[in-house]
Formats: sequence, structure tokens, C-alpha cells
Amino acid sequence: MNVRERVIDLMYRTATGTKKKRTLLTPVGVTVFGLFTALFVFLALLLDAVLALRWPIPDTVSLLVSIPMIAIGIAMTAWSVFHFLRVNGTPVPFNPPPTLVESGPYKYARNPMLTGVFLLLFGIGFAIGSPSLVLIFTPLYVLANVWELKKIEEPELIRRLGERYLSYRNRTPMFIPGPRLRR
Repeated sequence: MNVRERVIDLMYRTATGTKKKRTLLTPVGVTVFGLFTALFVFLALLLDAVLALRWPIPDTVSLLVSIPMIAIGIAMTAWSVFHFLRVNGTPVPFNPPPTLVESGPYKYARNPMLTGVFLLLFGIGFAIGSPSLVLIFTPLYVLANVWELKKIEEPELIRRLGERYLSYRNRTPMFIPGPRLRR
């Protein structure tokens, strides 16, 4: 069993384990995700400072772009979390909902919570005038999350939820709602 398979197995055993264990690990998962996200913002600001990168967009335009992105990102993330909490789950993979969530934003995208976080990061990049956050670190953050979803989280979901998840995955886009291109 390789490292990736061990991580998938650990997530599966935890997600299907006792409520006490899942509840204890939830703050750990939230903290790790928060620190991982903050690391990308910190590295972007560091790169901006080290390379003396200047923001080329006027402040007024940046504000007009950032406010809707931040607002939509927060709203989408909160709406997604609400639908997980409604079925006694959390956004943390260690303490997921016991059933597949297909309501609210999950009707339109498999990972609307992350879509919200991505919009939030882009919005923050525009708000603080960080070329590195907008052009380098948020796209890297998106790629890192896509990799994690494809290589770890989705295999665990298939193992735990089976054919129902596979069907949902086949008909629902990963992040952006719209017409689904069939494989």
C-alpha cells in the first residue's frame, strides 16, 4: 500500500469511525486547511515584497473587482457549509456528512465550497493589490486542491458512497456550474 492509498484509507476509517473521533479531528482539519490557505497568501506577499512587484490596476478598479469576488466567495462558502451542517456533517473530510449532499450549491457543482474559497483568494489578491496572489499563488492553490480532490478525496468518496457518488460525479461539474462535457 503506497502513501496515497494509506491516506485514503485513513480518511475512510476516520470518516466512518466513531462520532467522538470525528468531532475531535474536526478542529484539526479546519486548522490545517486554514494554515494551508494562509501560507499561500503569506508566500504571495513575500514574493511581492522580495521582487518589489507593483500592482498595475488602479485602486478604484481593484475595489470594484474585489468586493463582489469576496462577497460571492464568502456567500458560496457559507451556503455550502450550511448544507453540510444540515445533514449532520462538516466540511472537514474527517467528519463529512453521512450521505451524499446534492442540495443547494451541490446541485450545480461538486465542490462549491472550494469555488467560494478560490473566489475569496482572488478577491483578496485584488483588494490588497498582490500580483503574486492573483497570478501565481491562487492558481497554484487551485491546482493543489484539484490534485488533492482527484487523488485522495474522490477515491475516498467512491469507497464510502459508491455508485451514488460516481453517478453524481459524472453529471455534476467539479467547480463551475454549466454544461457538462461528457467524457
